[in-house]
Amino acid sequence: MRILALILQRIAWLVPTLAGLVAVVFFISRVIPADPVAKLAGETASRAQIELLREKLGLDRPLLVQLVDYYRQLLSGDLGTSLFTTRPVWDDLYARLPATIELTIVAMMIAVVIGIPLGVVSALYRNTIIDHVLRIITVAGLAVASFWLALVLQLYFAMDLGWLPLQARITGFPPPSITGFYIVDTLVEGNFTRFRNVVAHLTLPAFTLAFPALATVVRFTRAGVLETLQKNFVVYQRAMGIPSGLIVWKYVLRNSLISTVTQIGLLFGILLAGTVVIETVFQWPGIGAYAFEAILQSDYAAVMGFTVYAGVVFGIVNLVVDIGHAILDPRGTGA
Repeated sequence: MRILALILQRIAWLVPTLAGLVAVVFFISRVIPADPVAKLAGETASRAQIELLREKLGLDRPLLVQLVDYYRQLLSGDLGTSLFTTRPVWDDLYARLPATIELTIVAMMIAVVIGIPLGVVSALYRNTIIDHVLRIITVAGLAVASFWLALVLQLYFAMDLGWLPLQARITGFPPPSITGFYIVDTLVEGNFTRFRNVVAHLTLPAFTLAFPALATVVRFTRAGVLETLQKNFVVYQRAMGIPSGLIVWKYVLRNSLISTVTQIGLLFGILLAGTVVIETVFQWPGIGAYAFEAILQSDYAAVMGFTVYAGVVFGIVNLVVDIGHAILDPRGTGA
């Protein structure tokens, strides 16, 4: 019952939070000195034609009126129509969502599967050369710009060595659309040549996206393990002669992962909503690349659609994180 109350509380907070986010981005997008209507009308359009098109699109009305109208659209499940694709924004997002989710899940798996063991090792070998090297890597992961790392990896692994593809999601025809996730679809299809092709295309963008997340996971896991190793129950288990490996990986790790789980949840939301740079550099056909193009074109409806998507993602992720906390540490929520 406590978890159900927590879910309802978070959903109740999501509505005003999303409304405020939409309002902020709405007004910022209108302040930018660009006229999407003039671009849409074309260079040969007269001033009268541009104004007529602006009136037809409803962009000549006061901003507050436009914002209220947009809220009404959202309540009816309508994200509007893109000015440049002329398709409903929801259809554009839905078509690109599987590519973004697939990239984000693979990147998060890399960060978690590699980051947690490295964090444990760093804690167990505190202040040794291993710990110092891992700490340097984590600092680099947080400091290095993603676009720079992406370009370096492209230059070395794709252009110099030729080991991995430079850009795109697949070479040749995509697999039959079953789930929209190419890895899953190629496995269902049983085409392992195409599966290797998909994995090769995923490698560079996924690692680039995962690198800062991996650094964060290592840092929080290390801090959590170091704190837990000082607990009385660990001293007691060691005195009882329980093998050190069993103590660390079964008991210490579980009690150390509460803060790490929080970060993993937040990082997943950040990666899912913040793939703009990675998808643009690698020409990955996801929502991030769509948002980048929308910003360049001053496509108001598409920008607002991406904003709603990002806000909902963070709301869902925060809810999942809170539920994870309730399961790992029932004392924190009274569950």
